[in-house]
Amino acid sequence: MPRIAGFDIPANKRVEIGLMYIYGIGRPLSNEILKKANVNPDKRVKDLAESEVNAIQVVIQNDYKIGGELRREIQDNIKRLMVTGTYRGYRHKRGLPVRGQRTRTNARTKRGKRKTIGSVKKETKGPVEEKKD
Repeated sequence: MPRIAGFDIPANKRVEIGLMYIYGIGRPLSNEILKKANVNPDKRVKDLAESEVNAIQVVIQNDYKIGGELRREIQDNIKRLMVTGTYRGYRHKRGLPVRGQRTRTNARTKRGKRKTIGSVKKETKGPVEEKKD
């Protein structure tokens, strides 16, 4: 299992697919990286030469944010929205959908499992007893 940019890449996958195991790299970006590094995307990861692995590594380090650095940047952006008091920041803070989706129904992914309100059974009272004097 070769390591590229601190991530283990599965050896039996094609290089194009293997790079997608890195957070922040999808199919289009993977192809772009391979084109810049002059590596055939159809090659298997286990068949890569050391020079090709190094070329991919250099392209990723110089041109792209990936992994922890990318996650940190995204979290900083969300915190900035919250601190400045924007509508999007407010929605993030409340755990509600941010991009205009409806919340009257649906939105279960963001809001979590339903919490039923008012389903407590009323106590049943027995027959009323009268006081005898």
